[in-house]
Amino acid sequence: MADDKLTRNTYLSKNAGNYPQEINILGKTLSKVDDLRYGTNPHQTAAFYKIAGKNNVIGDMKVLKTGKSGLSQTNLEDISFSLNIVKFFNCPACACMKHVNPCGAATGSPQDSLKDIYLKARDCDPRAAFGSVIAFNTCVDADTAAAIMESFVECVVAPAYSPEALAIFCNPDNKLNKHVRILECGDLSQLPKFIGDDIVGYQTFKVLADGSLVIADPLMTHVRSIADLKPASAENRNTGIVTSTVTASPAQLQDLLCAWYINISVRSNGVVIVKNGGTLAVGTGEQDRVGAVEQAIEKFKQKYAGKEVIHDAVMASDGFFPFPDGVEVAAKAGITAIIAPSGSLKDADVILRANELGVALYHAPERVFSHH
Repeated sequence: MADDKLTRNTYLSKNAGNYPQEINILGKTLSKVDDLRYGTNPHQTAAFYKIAGKNNVIGDMKVLKTGKSGLSQTNLEDISFSLNIVKFFNCPACACMKHVNPCGAATGSPQDSLKDIYLKARDCDPRAAFGSVIAFNTCVDADTAAAIMESFVECVVAPAYSPEALAIFCNPDNKLNKHVRILECGDLSQLPKFIGDDIVGYQTFKVLADGSLVIADPLMTHVRSIADLKPASAENRNTGIVTSTVTASPAQLQDLLCAWYINISVRSNGVVIVKNGGTLAVGTGEQDRVGAVEQAIEKFKQKYAGKEVIHDAVMASDGFFPFPDGVEVAAKAGITAIIAPSGSLKDADVILRANELGVALYHAPERVFSHH
């Protein structure tokens, strides 16, 4: 074990610093922020760059407290994806991110404290949240900081912290979380969200195994409010025109919007189950759609031992249902409202089955696959 660590450290020391101070991509100049602790794995070197000449929400974030070493690529990716969730909400919101997937996320109602919101996000999957990155869209207060320090986390990122919260994070007597990294990001309103906004997203890059490069437009959404949630409608030769006849309640519509925004940052195939502004379970990274639904429901059952039904929750799916089975599995578990894009040859059959099962089905205007 000691030899493995020595070999890894020797490799990193030989290769660290081999990244240029400045690079140019698509006419933009990026300057190096720092050499990272490592890339995705400890034997991979990496460096962090920001766009020069502008205030970067993440690239210029302040390190208010560092751990025993700096940030890794994995930390930065989790920071980015967690902020990509909380940026959508005007009310206080929290996301717990692990391996570039949300363990849980939650928004608040007027009576909820930020601590309540954090605990709702964390306790969606507390086992997965161990060692996660925690993001907020608002100032972190002392009560929330104290709750965070009760379990091990890698990083906390937020636009602001109260002095009392910082004192709790920096308390040397806390042995469990003494290496927690506290980061202050920039103005989240400067992150792109909606298609057609003045704030445009930055193109994404995917490097293939032979060094070839795919450049793509960023993933944003047309869904700005519950007014953009349209009852599902489709037609085929067997059924004719079929439209969803079940209506979600006002609270469920808000939860559908919440689930959709969270699902944008879930690895496809992904589904998100939400109730009262918080995730109950997240199904992620499955090769088949119904498998993602089954995975999320099984997670719920494991979390709430003895409970086999999710009462009146909602679900978002990042892709269409190719068959009615995904809706059937969700309805059997107690889900009564779903948002998903259209596009299946069997859309009309899926809508017809949802009507039979008493499930309100809404069609989103786009697919939001995330293959990060």
